[in-house]
Amino acid sequence: MTVEDMRRVLSIYRRRWAGNEIPQWRMVGDEKPASPKLKYAHGHWMLDQIEGFLEDGRMEKAFRWLGFVQGMLWSEGVYTLDELMEHNRPRK
Repeated sequence: MTVEDMRRVLSIYRRRWAGNEIPQWRMVGDEKPASPKLKYAHGHWMLDQIEGFLEDGRMEKAFRWLGFVQGMLWSEGVYTLDELMEHNRPRK
């Protein structure tokens, strides 16, 4: 996956959360999300952080964080595994 592929995937999730009016919110330390919406808000916040990792050339960390976001989206039933794998497929 290239940087551009990663940005395309991030834009899919940004559009979904923006369309559902999910704000960006950073959870810290021992906080537990009180609802799925708070999980999504933290995931939405993570997208900008991932962009920063891409800009800094920190691809390994960007991939880990993307995996976390995608795991959350799958565990909450937002996307199927097939849909997530399709998101990650390089475009020609």
